[in-house]
Amino acid sequence: MKFYLGAHHPNWLETAGFPLFVSHRRLRERRSLPRAAAAWALDSGGFTALAGNGSWDMTPGEYIAAVERYAAEIGSLAWAAPMDWMCEPAVRVKTGKTVGEHQALTVDNYLRLRDMAPHLPFVPVLQGWDLDDYRRCADLYEARGVALSQETLVGIGSVCRRQASGQIAGIVGSLADSGIRLHGFGVKTQGLALYGADLASADSMAWSARGRKTPGCGRGRHKNEANCFDFAASWRRKILAGAECQQLTLGSMLWDDVA
Repeated sequence: MKFYLGAHHPNWLETAGFPLFVSHRRLRERRSLPRAAAAWALDSGGFTALAGNGSWDMTPGEYIAAVERYAAEIGSLAWAAPMDWMCEPAVRVKTGKTVGEHQALTVDNYLRLRDMAPHLPFVPVLQGWDLDDYRRCADLYEARGVALSQETLVGIGSVCRRQASGQIAGIVGSLADSGIRLHGFGVKTQGLALYGADLASADSMAWSARGRKTPGCGRGRHKNEANCFDFAASWRRKILAGAECQQLTLGSMLWDDVA
């Protein structure tokens, strides 16, 4: 399992030395880009776009151009999320579309990005709400010639706000049992404890929410730790050591990026 620390400060890419998960929305307005010191992955920023506008605010061509720039200038891009359509009820209220429509749009976008830019490391994403939804989404990919069990990595969306749910653990476990190497988006410590062993990789920015409730460390001019790299790195080390996920036996898993 590989763990990507969620980071909303792109300059951390230069110095972190371990995998980060950075949003396109944090990178797209920058004139200059950092050079990555380690492998990293790109979030397309879909939840913010769809929850806010009810639609994407960029075209596939614009997104491809941005990802090409990141791959060339930042380097070490392990993979990039497509312009997928989340299935949370609040998002669907904004879009006015059904779960099935969101799934079809997600599959269509992945195939379009892959066909337009086969040299870029876009990964497919499964979207849905219950287990049958995710299975139907997998069937949509299969019908379009994408065998998810043969993919290096497949994202599973619309789970990050349901971390403590046993339903999510069942969904992840069932999909993993079918041979799909899953990436969990926005997995919190509860989620890692429940289903981390069934994930090939995960990202989390839960450190920032905790940091908002933690007084500043004194090493910078911040009132709390929501933006502190030292705090984020320390939180990451605890996660990798299993200190905050007692139900998860991290020692039995392959963590190839422990600091």
